[in-house]
Amino acid sequence: MAVALASTLAFLPSFVVVAPRCPSRAFVALSSQLCTSFAPRFHPAITRCNRSPALWPRAPSFIQASDRRDMAAAAAAETATTQNNILEWVKKDNRRLLHVVYRVGDLEKTIKFYTECLGMKLLRKRDIPEEKYTNAFLGYGPENSHFVVELTYNYGVEEYDIGEGFGHFGIAVEDVQKVVDLVKAKGGKVTREPGPVKGGKSVIAFVEDPTGYKFELLQREPTPEPLCQVMLRVGDLDRSIAFYETAFGMKLLRKVDNPDYKYTLAMIGYGEEEKKTTVLELTYNYGVTEYTKGNAYAQVAVGTDDVFKTAAAIKAAGGKVTREPGPLPGINTKITACLDPDGWKSVFVDNADFLNELE
Repeated sequence: MAVALASTLAFLPSFVVVAPRCPSRAFVALSSQLCTSFAPRFHPAITRCNRSPALWPRAPSFIQASDRRDMAAAAAAETATTQNNILEWVKKDNRRLLHVVYRVGDLEKTIKFYTECLGMKLLRKRDIPEEKYTNAFLGYGPENSHFVVELTYNYGVEEYDIGEGFGHFGIAVEDVQKVVDLVKAKGGKVTREPGPVKGGKSVIAFVEDPTGYKFELLQREPTPEPLCQVMLRVGDLDRSIAFYETAFGMKLLRKVDNPDYKYTLAMIGYGEEEKKTTVLELTYNYGVTEYTKGNAYAQVAVGTDDVFKTAAAIKAAGGKVTREPGPLPGINTKITACLDPDGWKSVFVDNADFLNELE
């Protein structure tokens, strides 16, 4: 067989004869094809030889294992470096909370309540008949510098389930009692009369809008951001804080444990002072790890200079991207969307596109 093989290889192309010590699959496949084509004319054993990659000479197994380990280590190091770089970029990104989105059953009634009872202004309104919904944006200042609410009315849908996970929105006011009296005079619902917060001295009250969303009224000195809180309940507070710090670039501004009432809360946001900015109020109730979310509350929107890097950072931090970065159909504003560890949704919006949308 050896004599026949040697005589046959003399007729084959030279690159087939010079085999590497560790031939690739492509090399084996090519050589086998050539031998299959030519060798049977000379000796059938050659065809059998070349059809068996196991007969090719191989490098010692310990060299192959070492190479694989080196390649894996290099790949892991490169991935870690990329992840570290993208997470460092998050800290430098130009971010702020833009608006909070939720669904309401009666848009006009809700707008009236917010403007007449809560002192908001209707900033803009847009109807999208082809998609069968209408948006209304309300707040205490222009959208390019203030946190606002984005109400969504879906044609024909009058009721929603708010669920157990969503808590409330917070509004800073100079006189809680005065606002409560106004809400009552307008026929609104007060669910907690003005008084000190449990375990503290701050004066608060709670009212409900026509859909059933709760608003906490917090008595404070005048602030540049009256719409100051979005409260969400979470199942693991430390996990949530770590996620929002790492993936969102937020700062933990305050953490309070109240064992008498069996809850811990964390105020987290982009400002330096809690009372001068909008924060997410994450609340952990002792022993409760899951909540129903209903279908009413939707998401918060965050501005960013780069939605593509933002999506990469969310993945690097272990988050789930639910919408890959790219432009929205029709308006071309670039966004990406994600879920936090408890399933709360956030949307990141390109800063330049957002400003163009407001023009």
